[in-house]
Amino acid sequence: MKILTAEFVTSAAAGGRADGIPRDGRPQIALAGRSNVGKSTLINALCRKKIARTSAAPGKTRLANVYRVNLEGGGGPGRWEMYLIDLPGYGYARGGAESAQELAAVAEAYFASVARDFSPASGASGVSSTLLLIDSRHPGLAADTHAHEWLMRAGTSPHIIGTKVDKLSRAERARNLKALQKVFGTAALPVSALTGEGLDDLWKLIVGQRRTQKHTDPERADPGNTDPENTDKTEEKR
Repeated sequence: MKILTAEFVTSAAAGGRADGIPRDGRPQIALAGRSNVGKSTLINALCRKKIARTSAAPGKTRLANVYRVNLEGGGGPGRWEMYLIDLPGYGYARGGAESAQELAAVAEAYFASVARDFSPASGASGVSSTLLLIDSRHPGLAADTHAHEWLMRAGTSPHIIGTKVDKLSRAERARNLKALQKVFGTAALPVSALTGEGLDDLWKLIVGQRRTQKHTDPERADPGNTDPENTDKTEEKR
């Protein structure tokens, strides 16, 4: 798989509205996590360029930042596009309860839009998944467990990503990853934006979401998708 381009598109869901959230059916991967968990740094590392927008201080970003990534290969030949959605960080909302409510409204607007636009009845050909980023140095924080519960109630089963594993000793790493699995009921994928550890596995996870969608609906092509794999499968069925 090759990353051809990666760019910032827009900031969306201001004030809890669905404005700016992509609705073109392309795959979307939402990144959720505490304000200082390293979401922006991870996006830059995944895209191999500095594209992520950051605020001057943790907790000040109050919009969902949308990035479009154009790729070649990964789940079949041809080029395809997807979105990375950087949701506002939680747990460090500057401005008190009012700001915290504003951040929650942005996330709620995004997931409500996803539930509508990617439902079977919508006919959308894309797929949406969520990555819940957890600082691997601090497994089991209340803010993270509450976020996980909220995401589950919102209808998404997030993949757990353990960030900043480069800052752990070998013993700490084994202990904390085990703790994350116990807290969230699933193994966490350890990654480091600094060393690059786990980034290939994270891309495989992301691409796997696209493959899953193709498997369940092989005759429906993504809007604007130049991937001939869907066409080939349709011709075979004929």
